[in-house]
Amino acid sequence: MKATLLWITAGIMGLYILYALIFGLYLFRFQPITVMTNEQERLLEESNHEESQDRVVLVEEREEAFLARIHLIQQAQNSLDIAYHTIHEGTASDLFFTSIVDAANRGVQVRLILDGILHHLRGNNKDIIYAFAAHPNIEIKFYEPFDALRPWTWNNRLHDKIMIVDQEMAMIGGRNIGDSYFAPEGYEGAKYDRDVVILNTLPEMIEESVISEIKDYYELVWNHDYTKKAIRSVTKKQKHRGEKRLIELKQVKNKYTNVFQKEYNWIDQSVPTTGITFHHNPIERFHKEPIVWETIKGLMNQAENSIYIQSPYIIPKNNMINYGEIRNLSATNMIILTNSLAATPNVLAYSGYMQHRKKFAHSDFLLYEYQSTTESLHTKTYIFDSRISVVGSFNLDSRSAYLSTESVVIIDSKEFADLLESNIDCKIEKDSLLVAGDGAYVEDPTIEPSKVSFFKRGLTTVLNRVTRHFQYLL
Repeated sequence: MKATLLWITAGIMGLYILYALIFGLYLFRFQPITVMTNEQERLLEESNHEESQDRVVLVEEREEAFLARIHLIQQAQNSLDIAYHTIHEGTASDLFFTSIVDAANRGVQVRLILDGILHHLRGNNKDIIYAFAAHPNIEIKFYEPFDALRPWTWNNRLHDKIMIVDQEMAMIGGRNIGDSYFAPEGYEGAKYDRDVVILNTLPEMIEESVISEIKDYYELVWNHDYTKKAIRSVTKKQKHRGEKRLIELKQVKNKYTNVFQKEYNWIDQSVPTTGITFHHNPIERFHKEPIVWETIKGLMNQAENSIYIQSPYIIPKNNMINYGEIRNLSATNMIILTNSLAATPNVLAYSGYMQHRKKFAHSDFLLYEYQSTTESLHTKTYIFDSRISVVGSFNLDSRSAYLSTESVVIIDSKEFADLLESNIDCKIEKDSLLVAGDGAYVEDPTIEPSKVSFFKRGLTTVLNRVTRHFQYLL
């Protein structure tokens, strides 16, 4: 009898694994081919050269990026809408949570959306869910929580990184919340990333600001059927745990009082634009229409002089772009900056990139790889003709194109593009090496290739044998 039950259990488990592999993995193998539309072809031509009411601030340095977030939250008077892919446990998340509670305590209505699987509010951080749910001015939701019976939902992940303050300011970029994104120099595992703060200089004309478009998208995600309350009700025990967590957060705040004393004059730091547009993938399961990628691809085709691409991963499936199309691009100065094997913390993604590395090095792009063993690039930026800049959450890979929610702003501003190009050029000149057509590095007397451990190189090679068949999920 016992043996029979074991066989039945094993059979059920086997059927479930097969079911999950088919509907959570194999089904996503069949992706549509992207088609550039006339609308995308016109993006580089639509500027009227008149100054927009929206100005932008580039937030580049890690420590400044965190202080900027705290200051934005402190500026909120009425509403604060936040969406992040994940929040890692640590000092940064503690201070971030503290600032949210402070805002709610002074009457600000706070809403927080996190990815339903990768939110990381577990362990000690789980108690913050109870604290937020018990607060009358804070709501917290998860986008597409784990559903064991519907494995096709597992790939529908929220990848946006957005903050909206009173519909007057917004921040968008590639950073999650975690110590590694805001760490000082010398921090092991630090991630170099980028944010943009958008300022609406005419609050009485919110409909004319791109912030209204970002706000509409936030409302779409917040009210969607895929987005669920993080917790339906709080028990007495859970409320007690939440209150205890808030006391701990207050102690952290008392230890880092300087974080809450930084002042910013956002207008003085900003540069003008002639227009900003907001673009996002649709909210749907299975394969999404690759709206963000189609837009970027359209800008690539329209560029006449230069293209800059900075992405932590370069894993374009053939249905995203083929190398014949690269030869037909008009731009003469085309640069890609991504992580080297030594720098990347994501060997799974790098194993997918290995399939494309030599092809890009053979193309008309100059392919540079960032050299480091202590920090990595996490930045997602695209610049066209030193004027049009795309900044947001979109990696150059199949997952960003077809599976995840993604959002970017397209900024028409030569001043802003100049700042971005200057920062990328600095990373290239000081810390990156050019990849030759055979995959070796072009020698540079000032930069040494970072060393890669035998284990990391071997693991990546082994993973490549597997991931080459599943690049549509990377």
